[in-house]
Amino acid sequence: MRVIRKFASQDAGATAVEYAVMLALIIVTCVAAIGALGDGARLMWNDNDQKLNSAW
Repeated sequence: MRVIRKFASQDAGATAVEYAVMLALIIVTCVAAIGALGDGARLMWNDNDQKLNSAW
C-alpha cells in the first residue's frame, strides 16, 4: 500500500493515472461505436444475403 501511495504522490504517478483515464474513455467510446455500427452492418449484410438468395 505504501508503494502505491508513493507512486501516486509523484508526477509520474499522476501522469500514469491521467493516461489510464484517457485510455478507458477511448475504449468505452470504441465499444459504444462498434455496438452501434455493428447492428446496422449486420442488418445490411442480412438484407444483402436475402436479396442474393432471392435472385437465384
